[in-house]
Amino acid sequence: MSHTQSSYQAKPVDAQGFASYTDEENQVWQELYQRQIQIIQGRACDEYRTGLEQLQLPQDRVPQCPEVSKVLQAATGWVLEPVPALISFDRFFSLLANRRFPAATFIRRKEDIDYIQEPDIFHEIFGHCPMLTNPAAAEFTHTYGKLGLNATHEERVLLARLFWFTVEFGLINTEAGLRAYGGGILSSMSETVYCIESTKPERRPFEVLSALKTAYRIDEIQPIYYVLDDFKQLYQLVEMDLMGLVQGLTLNSPDPGHPC
Repeated sequence: MSHTQSSYQAKPVDAQGFASYTDEENQVWQELYQRQIQIIQGRACDEYRTGLEQLQLPQDRVPQCPEVSKVLQAATGWVLEPVPALISFDRFFSLLANRRFPAATFIRRKEDIDYIQEPDIFHEIFGHCPMLTNPAAAEFTHTYGKLGLNATHEERVLLARLFWFTVEFGLINTEAGLRAYGGGILSSMSETVYCIESTKPERRPFEVLSALKTAYRIDEIQPIYYVLDDFKQLYQLVEMDLMGLVQGLTLNSPDPGHPC
């Protein structure tokens, strides 16, 4: 999502959509990848793991957007769109509405390797792209973009909560136990472990009105997670009158506050 300021700057891409990364940046990707691939074992859902296998991401260098797009497009019709470090909400929703997932073409510095507030290319590709190979997640993200395109500021605040508690920080019940599917979780070393194993956070059964009413913070580990029973619930979200629910809430609460 968009942020107000960043110390990072995205790299320019050539006519084919390729960016040039330094050896140090490639090493950061390698360290992040090798560390996170171990941490997600037994904590990421099968759908995410299947998507990660499909993507066949390089381990020793930052992936290029066209490489990832080729796999996504064949699976669900999505592609990656190289973007600056910061984009507006208008552009964010417009991209999703057209099945284009924004990927800022920078990777965190070594001193920020454990945590970065901005969504970098590791977050976008390792965190989000595996689930974009899943039809239910891909369709929900597309619908979300279309809903946000013409929404008011107040409506977008509530929609951002829905995105946060599903696409970014969603959990799901499986036969093997609780698993993560949100990209904000699965690109974070600490959050991947915390969301599954800690007794501190509250884990609520997913209910759309409850999620829309729940504010969140982007600068702390999450105190609340919403848990799907299965991914059919994302299809149900696509089919329901989400904007009717959102507009009903904004009428009752004219200013729901900023999403983060």
